[in-house]
Amino acid sequence: MPTIPPDIPPDAIGHAVFNTLRGTNAELERFAWLGDDMALAIWRRETTEEETEYLRPGHHTLSCYLGGGYRTERNDLPGLFGSPGRLCTLPDEHESRWVVRDQLRFLHLYFLPQHFTRRAVVELDREPRELTLADRTYFEHEAISRLCGGLAAMQWNGPDASLRLNETAHAALDQLLHAQAVLRRDQKLRGGLSPAVRRRLAEFIDDRLEQPLTLGMLAEQACMSEFHLARMFRMSFGMAPYAWIAARRIDRACGLLKHTALPLQQVADRCGYADLSHFSHRFRAATGVPPSRYRLVLA
Repeated sequence: MPTIPPDIPPDAIGHAVFNTLRGTNAELERFAWLGDDMALAIWRRETTEEETEYLRPGHHTLSCYLGGGYRTERNDLPGLFGSPGRLCTLPDEHESRWVVRDQLRFLHLYFLPQHFTRRAVVELDREPRELTLADRTYFEHEAISRLCGGLAAMQWNGPDASLRLNETAHAALDQLLHAQAVLRRDQKLRGGLSPAVRRRLAEFIDDRLEQPLTLGMLAEQACMSEFHLARMFRMSFGMAPYAWIAARRIDRACGLLKHTALPLQQVADRCGYADLSHFSHRFRAATGVPPSRYRLVLA
């Protein structure tokens, strides 16, 4: 049975759903650490009947059935069974009990709530604290199922493979955000920026990524002190200003490398890096590969 890669201690993964399955008769077929606090696993199960319980895992899970599952059901949804291509989403606060029967093969994508909701600001113009992943059992979504099938079919070893897996997993999460993001129940937001200010700051940053940006510049846009803006920004964007700006620069660099033939120096200039060396260092730290390799693999 495949084991966790030796450079990733099992107790450091922190994926409760993964660890729960390790305590059952489930067989781990493949495992990959994707970076960006994401991990991927394919499991096989074969049993006459066995119960499995998930209790507030603290992370999100996307599950896609690859084979079987015709007699597997959730205790509180009797009579609703799985099948190949069907999806389940288990949010961080999820609790459920399942009865597994016969044969089942499935893919799990594990990711943290903040990784999912960071997209909310850019793609949905919503504050990360407002949204979470829906608790859904056995739904269908053609694009997500296709991406999960692609993940299962890919090579999982080597830096190029890891990059392709990461890119495909991000694409699946983009689809998931639009299809299965829901408002948090009984969530009363306190503090943070107003939607108008949050939007203005996001646009201000994106319009000036090629320039040096300071906390003072952002505070002036929000009509706040630097100290107050830093605290409110973290609440409404899910990360500190410097981290948000760095992430947006990497996002822009990835897009330019994939969709244009611009020389690397021009990519660095358009993303606000001091020089090509600085750009290459930051890009490699964020993606695991230098810009030239990223373009070769994913363009």
